[in-house]
Amino acid sequence: MTDLADLFPGFASHWVDTKAGRIFARSQGSGSPVLLLHGFPQTHVMWHTVAAQLAQRFCVVVMDLRGYGWSSAPGSTHGQLYSKRMMADDVVSVMQQLGHVHFALVGHDRGARVAYRLALDQPGRIGKLCLIDIAPTFVVWEQMAADQSVVPHWSFLAGPEPVPEQAIAKDPAGYGEGLLRAWSQSKSLQAFDPRALAHYRASFTEPSRIHAFCEDYRAGASLDREADVADAAQGKTIACPVHLVCGSSYLPAAEAPIDIWKRTFAPHAEATTVDSGHFVVEENAVAALAALLDFL
Repeated sequence: MTDLADLFPGFASHWVDTKAGRIFARSQGSGSPVLLLHGFPQTHVMWHTVAAQLAQRFCVVVMDLRGYGWSSAPGSTHGQLYSKRMMADDVVSVMQQLGHVHFALVGHDRGARVAYRLALDQPGRIGKLCLIDIAPTFVVWEQMAADQSVVPHWSFLAGPEPVPEQAIAKDPAGYGEGLLRAWSQSKSLQAFDPRALAHYRASFTEPSRIHAFCEDYRAGASLDREADVADAAQGKTIACPVHLVCGSSYLPAAEAPIDIWKRTFAPHAEATTVDSGHFVVEENAVAALAALLDFL
C-alpha cells in the first residue's frame, strides 16, 4: 500500500493500539473535535473531498474501522469481534488517545452504525451525531423479511463462513467495484477519484479484509440487531442532536428514513436530502459539506 496517493496532505498520521490491534487515524485542525467514520466497501479515504475544508473550522479525525483500510483485521467467527459495540470501543480508544473525550460524530453506512451504537451506549461522549444514508440495523432486517430485494448483499455477506468469502475471492475487485457502481446515482465509477479507488481496491481485495467485512455483516445480522431490538424495547433514544443526510436515489422509499429514525432512536432528528446515490460525500461533495457545516 506504500504506493497509494496521500489524499490528506498536511494531516498527521496516528497508529492507536486497541483491543482490536492497531487502528489507523489521521487528524488536522484545532477547533472542536469531529470524527468521521467511513462505510463499506470504503476506507477513511472517502472523506478526502471534505476533510480539509472541515479542518479549517474543526479538529477533524478520520479513522479506518477495524478490518478496513490500514487498521488491524482481527480474526473472528460468527461476527463476534465485529459488533458495532466493539467497533465503537475502538472509536473511544482512538479519540481518547488523541485527547478527545467529548466530540461530534459523523458516520456513513457501516460507520454510521458504529456511530449511533456509540451514541446509544455512551451518550456523554457525543455532542452531535450525523448519520449518512442509513436506517437502523434492526429495521433494515425487518424490511428484508418483508421484501428480499431490499439490500440483498446483507444476507449474502452475513452467510455462513466461508461461502461469501470464497465467492468474493473469485473476483474481489469486480465485487467491490460492482457495489460502488450499483449504489451510485450514475451507476458508474465516475464519482470516485481514481486515487481513492486505488485505496478501496487495496483494502477490499485483501483476503483478511474480505473475511473482516463478512464478519461485520454477520455481526449486523446477530449482535447488532439484538442490541437494537433490546434498546428499542426499552424505548431508548439518542440524547444528542441527530441529523440525517440521505442520498436522493438510494434508500428504499417505502418509509422515509427520517420517519424511521423519529419512531425509533431519534424522535427529534432532522434531515437533509442530497442529490446523489448512496456515496453522498463523494458524489456531491459541495452539498454534503454544506449539510455538515450547517449541522456541526
